[in-house]
Amino acid sequence: MALSVIQACRSLALSTWLLSFCFVHLLCLDFTVAEKEEWYTAFVNITYVDPDTAEVRTEKTECGRYGEHSLKREAKGVLAMPVALHDKNACDPSSRFTPRGHGAWIALISRGNCTYRDKIRNAVGKNASAVVIFNVGSSNPNETITMSDPGIGDVVAIMIPEPKGRDLVLLMERNITVHMHITIGTRNLQKYVSRTSVVFVSISFIILMIISLAWLVFYYIQRFRYANARDRNQRRLGDAAKKAISQLQVRTIRKGDQETESDFDNCAVCIEGYKPNDVVRILPCRHLFHKGCVDPWLVDHRTCPMCKMNILKALGLTSSAECLNELPLDYELAVGGMALNAMVMSDDVMAGDVVGGRDPGVRMVGLPQVLLDSEPLSQDTLPTEQNVN
Repeated sequence: MALSVIQACRSLALSTWLLSFCFVHLLCLDFTVAEKEEWYTAFVNITYVDPDTAEVRTEKTECGRYGEHSLKREAKGVLAMPVALHDKNACDPSSRFTPRGHGAWIALISRGNCTYRDKIRNAVGKNASAVVIFNVGSSNPNETITMSDPGIGDVVAIMIPEPKGRDLVLLMERNITVHMHITIGTRNLQKYVSRTSVVFVSISFIILMIISLAWLVFYYIQRFRYANARDRNQRRLGDAAKKAISQLQVRTIRKGDQETESDFDNCAVCIEGYKPNDVVRILPCRHLFHKGCVDPWLVDHRTCPMCKMNILKALGLTSSAECLNELPLDYELAVGGMALNAMVMSDDVMAGDVVGGRDPGVRMVGLPQVLLDSEPLSQDTLPTEQNVN
């Protein structure tokens, strides 16, 4: 009952740990993609009259990108640049624009020297209906970014690549009137890995790995200690078995003995009959076997091959290790270090010592006294060898 409860607790603890690990792992995965960016592309349609051919040219490309706080709607008007040559960035609040005509117009400004917010505010202050900022100085000439312009939420503001902006500037420097129509393009959702989330995931993973490693180290140390203690017990039991074997009766079969008759039982170890001059070992249970067959068996098993009688108990040589050797591994690990300490302390008990009362190691772990299943035989009544003539 106690073992089943302990095993149930261990299984519950392991299941809880696995569930916690899975929960933290899923939570961490959700945190790592918690930062998302939604942005929209913009279709830029420009129309102008070619002065050389007098033809109306139209170009429409999805090259624009709306600002983060920009209105997501269409806008159209005539393009206009800052008048001052030294202020093409429109960073000065007094920047002037001279749009052609009296209708809606769109400011064309280059990136740099001030914030997007300042550029947009200065252009809107001059009644621009929209602001187009072309990228400058980027390693990728066709790159556009989502402009961050907080506080400017009532105007359309987009960014276009540098080559497109340069082309528009060249047209306007030739005094060509350029009409622009901006429309909403494709919605995009981009996920970013948060550094804070990465740190959280890393720390959580490291903590779980440390806990797992510590548990595994503790577990295998306990198993190693138990295996060593069990090996020592086996060696002591082997020594005790050898001492017990030396006290067992030995006979030499002679011609005419009943063991040589055909109806007599064969040796249970080698399954062969007995012949004259064979040396046999007689166990306390009165079963006999070939000495060369049964001695190795007794060293390893310490029991009669036929009736399983324990020769150590029969001869009163019950070792302290005999009791502890039969404990299951789960019990040893469940009781912590007490059973292992008991086995280690029992090293001081010699393998051949006769134990009349409780075994010290058994008393430490609270095990019941092992009952002898047969009365001990006196050494005086067991002759070491008998020759039958």
